[in-house]
Amino acid sequence: MRALLSVSDKNGIVAFARGLEQLGWEIVSTGGTYKTLSSEGIRVTEIDEVTKFPECFEGRVKTLNPYVHGGILYKRADGSHVAQAKELGVEGIDLVCVNLYPFAATIARTDDFEEIIENIDIGGPTMVRSAAKNFNDVLIVTDVNDYTSVLEAIEKKEDTLEFRRDLMIKAFEHTAAYDAMIANYMNGRFNQGFGAYQFIAGQKVFDTRYGENPHQKGALYEFNGFFTKNFKQLKGEASFNNLTDVNGALKIAASFGDENAVCIVKHGNPCGFAIKENLVDAYTEALKCDPVSAFGGVVAVNGLVTKALAEKMNEIFLEVIIAADFDKEAIEVFESKKRIKLFAQGNEKLVLAHDPADFKHIDGGFVFQNSDCICDNEVHKAEQKGKLKATPQEMKDMEIAWKVAGLTKSNCVVYVKNSAMVAVGMGMTSRVDAAQCALKKAKEMGLDVGGAAMASEAFFPFRDSIDAAAAAGVKAIIEPGGSIRDDEVIQAANEHGIALYFTGIRHFLH
Repeated sequence: MRALLSVSDKNGIVAFARGLEQLGWEIVSTGGTYKTLSSEGIRVTEIDEVTKFPECFEGRVKTLNPYVHGGILYKRADGSHVAQAKELGVEGIDLVCVNLYPFAATIARTDDFEEIIENIDIGGPTMVRSAAKNFNDVLIVTDVNDYTSVLEAIEKKEDTLEFRRDLMIKAFEHTAAYDAMIANYMNGRFNQGFGAYQFIAGQKVFDTRYGENPHQKGALYEFNGFFTKNFKQLKGEASFNNLTDVNGALKIAASFGDENAVCIVKHGNPCGFAIKENLVDAYTEALKCDPVSAFGGVVAVNGLVTKALAEKMNEIFLEVIIAADFDKEAIEVFESKKRIKLFAQGNEKLVLAHDPADFKHIDGGFVFQNSDCICDNEVHKAEQKGKLKATPQEMKDMEIAWKVAGLTKSNCVVYVKNSAMVAVGMGMTSRVDAAQCALKKAKEMGLDVGGAAMASEAFFPFRDSIDAAAAAGVKAIIEPGGSIRDDEVIQAANEHGIALYFTGIRHFLH
């Protein structure tokens, strides 16, 4: 039995080769892999002894050869294939172990196009595809994590057709993701990211219990190992809906850097948010906005959950808490709550992946766009439109309201007072309805909106929302501007003594 080993990632390859050698396998290898194995005392045949042709063109051509691909692809159970292999002097290759040139690491490290081009693997994917196609006769190994299981399967004669088929699927996933990455990079470099095809490739992290509903299947996939590095299930199993709610809460809480921010979400919409001197106070103030909706909700904590914070949160039923981390005593507080789920990132503060692209499924396809950025400087660079200038606290409240509004379903209007959200209207068909619905809810909760800042993620088309805000005691408003009736809105703000700022940037979220 012969194995062909040709890997860019040398981790574990010596132990794998030694294991094959001990099982009586002959090993063939290329370039750097050959040098690594031979220097460790492993008996290995260099590839040009098989191909009868030297590596050439600076290593661009070394395995593209019929002695390699014939040895991989001929069918062992087909008499004519076996006879032709014998006639041509093609010797079988029964295991192929390949991982590809580090294209992802290269584009992360350099913008040098010549170097990038040289890190596009040609022979590797070709060998992987050949071996995967002939999985009935050939083991194809593309994952370092499979080395041990492959050795065990060979030793125990458990390398069944099903086992080989699983390796085959993984191999085609491997080359597909590699080619997709290259195509996306080239389109990003030369076509502003919008080529004739758009490839979305994520790696599976785990299955969810089910999808949005029990009759649907679901799973979490990740880009660039984000969840593997930044998501730990400390208590309970994450569901499909948990993950979408966590995403909404986390994006809001994490958008305030190192500040002590707490966001409460229900069904993907924020129902509480606050920034305070400590996280206990932040949670307490966030909860006041809408404690009814918070029941059974998802809480994102931009920091460490301590015992004191855990005890406070444990006073009502919360379904999920996602935090930068939990201390041991905090986890113990929640032990008696069977239904609560605790997830941590394992960091000091919550982190975001900052994905460069965003997409949404629609019937028959998907729409794709550059990700929106609700940047820190949008409020501070906003243009003062009214006569009054906002106070420092009003500026802070506008910043919070602006970010929350931009990360909440349109139409959305947010009211913030003393760094805590006191009212929010979201997902409405009318911006007036959003503004008034928020005020109605605040009144029901006994919250005083007087002195609050208000934000709308898109312009107010009429002055009626400004009039309603003034009646509620709002003192500062931030919005994008851009309406043909901006002058009427500005006039209304001046009449009511409201500080008014335009950012010039809209943040629809549909």
